[in-house]
Amino acid sequence: MKSLCITSQPEPLQFTNKEVPVPKAGEVLVRIKAAALNHRDQWIREGKYPNIQMGTTLGSDGAGIVSAVGEGVEEEWLNREVIINPNRSWGENPLVQSTEYNILGMPKDGTLAEYVLVEAHRLVPMPEHLSFAEASAIPLGGLTAFRAAFHHGQCSSGKNVLISGVGGGVAQFAFLFAVHAGARVWVSSGSEEKIEQCLTLGAEGGFNYKSDSWTKEARQTGGFDLVIDSAGGNQVNDFVKLMKPAGRIVFYGATNGLPEKVDLYRIFWNQITLQGSTMGNDKEFAEMVTFINQHKLKPIIDSVRPLDEVLSAFDEMKAGKQFGKLVLSLE
Repeated sequence: MKSLCITSQPEPLQFTNKEVPVPKAGEVLVRIKAAALNHRDQWIREGKYPNIQMGTTLGSDGAGIVSAVGEGVEEEWLNREVIINPNRSWGENPLVQSTEYNILGMPKDGTLAEYVLVEAHRLVPMPEHLSFAEASAIPLGGLTAFRAAFHHGQCSSGKNVLISGVGGGVAQFAFLFAVHAGARVWVSSGSEEKIEQCLTLGAEGGFNYKSDSWTKEARQTGGFDLVIDSAGGNQVNDFVKLMKPAGRIVFYGATNGLPEKVDLYRIFWNQITLQGSTMGNDKEFAEMVTFINQHKLKPIIDSVRPLDEVLSAFDEMKAGKQFGKLVLSLE
């Protein structure tokens, strides 16, 4: 079977022909119909991810059809359309992942292949209102956004929410979840086009963070109950100034690095929570799929292209040009 693997060659991503795996007890074989990219995959490509194991098939996001089941797996799974929960070994504590936690696609072979072998308990029936391409876009980014928005962020109807850097995949899911939860949602981006697209999808407004006046404009909202951010850096203090009392700033990344300082005075006086978050547990994954089904929510897709064109998708993601998920089709 064709698999996209990490190698030590000048272009680290190379197609490799691997044997189709045979499911053992408790396992299933899924024929991948569509897979989506995450920045995690690009970081592995660039050698910026811990404990990279050469020869591993990349990919955490995938949807497909169960083609074989191992001993002890109910045969009703055969030929079912499924999405794959990429969480592995979260552990018993729902509040935080265990030290054994890892994500499908490193070190275990992932979804950027014609077939993937996973444990049966990693499967969730695919929402009927979604195509394979749409369903494949959900798992990693969707789960990260769902935990940030609802577990840590306590997002609910009527709250003022800011999603920063809305061009990112997780940020777009956080935006969609907050809108469908009935919150009043604003976005920030360095792209006016991306802001305009969010306005058509239900945003109350948007701010171009490249503008020196964006925080002044944001104050006109009356302040935010929740900010969801992936960049970190000095803009954390901008968020602190924009929060309502008892507001929450939830961040799931720090692409802008560490802030030079943090306004602790304002944080403690206004009872503001600064909360880190990443991925989510299995219960949250099931709750996310239920939420998507209830609201007939569809992810934002930038493009769908054949698996053979995967390198162009990686290059596009690195350049940050996309709006929505980059999906590879194997149909």
